[in-house]
Amino acid sequence: MLDLGQYIAIVGSIVYFLVFLLGLILGSFLNSWMWRVRENIRILAKTRSMCVSCRRQLKWYENIPLFSWLVLCGKCRTCKKNIPFHYVLVELATAFLMMFVVYQHVKLVHFSEWGLLRDTFFLTLLIIIFVYDWLYRLILSRIIWCGTIIGFAINVLFINYSAVSLLIGIALGGGFFLLQFLISRGKWIGGGDIRMGVMMGVWLGWPNILVALFVAYILGAVVGVFLLLFKKANRNTEIPFGTFLALGTFFSIYYGTPLITWYMSLLK
Repeated sequence: MLDLGQYIAIVGSIVYFLVFLLGLILGSFLNSWMWRVRENIRILAKTRSMCVSCRRQLKWYENIPLFSWLVLCGKCRTCKKNIPFHYVLVELATAFLMMFVVYQHVKLVHFSEWGLLRDTFFLTLLIIIFVYDWLYRLILSRIIWCGTIIGFAINVLFINYSAVSLLIGIALGGGFFLLQFLISRGKWIGGGDIRMGVMMGVWLGWPNILVALFVAYILGAVVGVFLLLFKKANRNTEIPFGTFLALGTFFSIYYGTPLITWYMSLLK
């Protein structure tokens, strides 16, 4: 006979396993969505997923997240060309990050369905921003404005964020990048970074926007130095900064407030 603790552990394991599977499915969908956007293929087209090399439509058993890639040894069954490895990485990363998000909310004393829904939505957009900017050096405006509008509505109406805090976040996030854009006449950053800064401000508000920017610039500097040292880039190489902004935003969602609290305690 199982005691209560064992029963809870079993149920929890099942829940996280299901979340992992849902994450794999979501990651697979995001891969397909981003590729179709890049290739200018209608998202709602009735055609099934296809090989990115020979464009053959895939059978259902060739489109099972992670499993199909392993069975096919990472190659198309027809043209034998490699299936991009980042597809698997996106699926796995989405699955594990989904588990992380659920864990962060389950452990809360006051569980909020809206909080979990919001963070799942945020995670989805951040994965798109990270991957698309890394691959194609572009931050999609449609994703930014979607995240800005919906994020503001959820934060104000259901999470009870202070509208003043969000407006300050917008001014700092968007204004910070706008200032750089004006000073450099568009040489340092692009319009996508400005829009990204606005969205970050809407999501994080004051003062967590500062943590996100700090983490993004530290990560960008570390990676930049690494690439220069190993001669993988030069001073003129374009760095996909949206990827670091996405990482900084995700970090600040969960660790921004504790980090600020810890820092303020040092000043007392």
